[in-house]
Amino acid sequence: MRSVNNNQTMGEAPPTETTVNNYIAGQICPPASKDYLPIINPSTSLQIGQVALSSPQDVNTAVSAAQTAFSSWSSLTVKARAAYMLNFHALVRENAQELAQLIVLENGKNITEALADVAKGNETVEYACSLPQLMQGKIDRVSGQVTCQDRRDALGVVASIVPFNFPFMVPFWTLPIALVTGNCIVLKPSEKVPLTMYKVIELFEKAGFPKGVINMVNGTKDCVQALIDHPNVKAVTFVGSSPVAKIVSDRCHSLNKRCTALGGAKNHLISLPDCDVEGTAQDVVVSYAGCAGQRCMAASVLLIVGDKEGAVQKALLDKVIEKAASIKAGTAAGQMGPVIDSQSMTKILSYIEQSEKDGAKILLDGRVWMKEMEGNKGNFIGPTVILHSSKTDKAMCEEIFGPVLSVYNVATWQEAIEIENSNPFGNAAAVYTSNGGHAEWFMARVRASMLGVNIGIPVPREPFSFGGLYGTRSKYGDMDITGDGAIEFFTNRIKITSKWPKPTVPEYVMGEQEGAVVMNGGTDHANFAGRM
Repeated sequence: MRSVNNNQTMGEAPPTETTVNNYIAGQICPPASKDYLPIINPSTSLQIGQVALSSPQDVNTAVSAAQTAFSSWSSLTVKARAAYMLNFHALVRENAQELAQLIVLENGKNITEALADVAKGNETVEYACSLPQLMQGKIDRVSGQVTCQDRRDALGVVASIVPFNFPFMVPFWTLPIALVTGNCIVLKPSEKVPLTMYKVIELFEKAGFPKGVINMVNGTKDCVQALIDHPNVKAVTFVGSSPVAKIVSDRCHSLNKRCTALGGAKNHLISLPDCDVEGTAQDVVVSYAGCAGQRCMAASVLLIVGDKEGAVQKALLDKVIEKAASIKAGTAAGQMGPVIDSQSMTKILSYIEQSEKDGAKILLDGRVWMKEMEGNKGNFIGPTVILHSSKTDKAMCEEIFGPVLSVYNVATWQEAIEIENSNPFGNAAAVYTSNGGHAEWFMARVRASMLGVNIGIPVPREPFSFGGLYGTRSKYGDMDITGDGAIEFFTNRIKITSKWPKPTVPEYVMGEQEGAVVMNGGTDHANFAGRM
């Protein structure tokens, strides 16, 4: 595996292109097809490597390796498995800069965002290291000589299918908890950003993980379908667009297979007249333009409550535009990088153009970056702010996944709630206010699962779990993807009810009665053990 030169300029191609192969049973393996896809640097549109295009044959080999490793791995204590993860945690910290540089190179984040990507993923590693305490089962005498207890058993082989937008963090929503709970895993990284995980595999090896416990296959649709359909894959996690999340969930459930599939979002920020203008403006801009808007927790719509000609309302909008306009293109700290590819660029541009046709005002036009950077072949489009006069405009209703903020003035709190709650997604929402009572009113009425007060990216940090709202286009399948939701997802809860015969040796037992005894005295009529 190739290491990145630490002196290399951000966004610059490495000295040599990298070939990313599969990793199966502790070995680097080329795909059976010998076919590869190009890896493109979004800052330059230049090829920086190639990634294996795996077939069902490769998937079968990887799953078989994981299945072989499962018996010995799952037989270790939780504490022993967590010790491997603790080694890995230290290696991530030691290699954080190199991992961040790979993220900048293949994804286009700025260096600060890339380092945060690594740090946030490593937080889940820390959480997984605490599983010896968190996974403890319960035991209780429930009736007479009847005892109930439970434990958590690993599922077996699980698959994790991850997107391009967070090359380190999103894979680590699942990997650490799945592994420490005793499962073996087959990871399918995004074919657009495989370099980061290729380096991570090297760190897993250095941490001493046994062969076959962690496997990686690269590819596209055929690879994903083969993972889902494989009879020895017991559970699947997916993060990506809503249409694909639904397909993955439906396909898994048709096979009676456990699945959590997180989709897209249309997150609304609601500013009240008593908000702190400076702090709100800064937070709104970071939320919608950070990571070039390519995150499911990004702000998409700003609903400004009150008189649209009011001093606070106008000041807030002016400040948002001022701060967004000051952002520069690039991958250095404080700059905004490119979107992932030309298809994303085309999609984002189409929403801006359609908004113009629908009569919306372009208050800040990110398309000027394309003119200013005409010689640059990267996928750069600047922060954009659109003021809408209709709440049914496409940009107001659909996920754009780019640095575009739709602004809409509402007269009342109720109108803001109606707009937020009528959208088909249910990922995140936030309110900006200086009044706790106002915040509580909105938190009780907003229809989303991750809510913020004066925080435009309300991502739950460990030990709290991450996931959209059931019944919306943000979440399909079972349970959350991190925290205690992930513990539940990656294990079967086994319940054991035991009854032992009474000792024949005479023994005085305080409160002993004839027949089964319950805590408050009397016969336990719910006890069926040994009688009809």
